[in-house]
Amino acid sequence: MIFSPFFLLKIRYLIIAILLFGCHDALALRATHAWKVYDHAKLQNYVDFDIFLNAYREHLRVANKPIMSIIDYSQPSDARRFLIIDIEKRALLHRTFVAHGINSGTLYATEFSNTINSRQTSLGTYRVGEVYYGKYGISLRLDGMSPSNSNARRRAIVLHGASYAEPNVINEIGMLGRSWGCPAISPEITSEVVELLKEGGSIYAHAHNHRNG
Repeated sequence: MIFSPFFLLKIRYLIIAILLFGCHDALALRATHAWKVYDHAKLQNYVDFDIFLNAYREHLRVANKPIMSIIDYSQPSDARRFLIIDIEKRALLHRTFVAHGINSGTLYATEFSNTINSRQTSLGTYRVGEVYYGKYGISLRLDGMSPSNSNARRRAIVLHGASYAEPNVINEIGMLGRSWGCPAISPEITSEVVELLKEGGSIYAHAHNHRNG
């Protein structure tokens, strides 16, 4: 019997889901829903299912609204590595650029830290907090929900817009500019992203083969 590549891929994803969630009925339902979101939103070309599944599980743990997001810092800053997903509508809402910390790397982020004044990006799960208006205009407070980003509030790690995170910067210097550790995005979409994620959304910041300081 010959199986299609899509069928084999689906079986692989379901095996990953079982390994991560176990065989309990409620957990199995979550894994099934995660697959449906992943498949319907056509995320296969942007993020591996095991990363998505971890982000989905963390979203259920910390969030109180259906908007989750993933930042894949394994990708360079000239890639659209910030995904915003509505898990109720099973839709990819945004795929955009996001900057990393100045001491985390240049084109690629390779070093991460939870240390105050490190000016490095922190990995882990964030619960998105309240809106405020600061140096960069409308911004979002972030609460670090993992040991690797627990100092987010003390470090003033926030989501904000910045001119150095605009796509045209890539054309000028070959990468985005860098922040002091904040996930900075283009000012053109900041208001919309803030509205989507504020007060209960989640951000799952991930990287392969990283080093934590």
